[in-house]
Amino acid sequence: MSITPESVKELLSSQDVGDRLRAVNQIRQLETAVGFELIQIAIADRNARVRYSAVSQMDTLGKEDLQLSWTILRDRLLNDPEVDVQAAAADCLGALKLGEALEDLEKVYNTTNEWLVQFSIIATLGELGDPRAFELLKQALSSENELIQTAAISSLGELGNIEAVPLLAPFANNPDSQVRYRLVQALIHLGTPEAKSILESLVDDDIEAIATEARKYLQSA
Repeated sequence: MSITPESVKELLSSQDVGDRLRAVNQIRQLETAVGFELIQIAIADRNARVRYSAVSQMDTLGKEDLQLSWTILRDRLLNDPEVDVQAAAADCLGALKLGEALEDLEKVYNTTNEWLVQFSIIATLGELGDPRAFELLKQALSSENELIQTAAISSLGELGNIEAVPLLAPFANNPDSQVRYRLVQALIHLGTPEAKSILESLVDDDIEAIATEARKYLQSA
């Protein structure tokens, strides 16, 4: 049976969660404008899995109407009772580069006890690209959660503010290879003389991927 807006809408109104989840997946096969209309039904679903699947598609569908997308995602970030849905909303706010989200992202980061939501907020700030995010990313570097620290390192690289380089320097000695790998990538983005100096200290790293990344950049710089 072919997938049509009508067939998807019918599945979205089913009492069966599996049907509604299937409908959300089928939205990907519809025209974007139609998908954007239908996804809003799923975002209001009573089931958290359906809402999560729907919100996760807003990074692409949301481009249809950025102002309405901002309203929808902001509501899910601030009010959804499910952590995964909040995290997905944060991801999409950054992907859509909705700079007006920064204040709410900062507020939620500083008030939530959920590390996953904090992680998603910090990870999305690099993609958001708002220079005002620098202070929150600086704060996140001191998080007790290494995943949040790692996300902050990556986002600082994406943000491109060279004031981040001295803040990142101590992570060159971090025992976690994933932290050092993200550090190399961030320093390559930043590209200052101090960043290159730190990269030089990593060309002999025990982890070959880290050493190779640093070496490759220094050879081409």
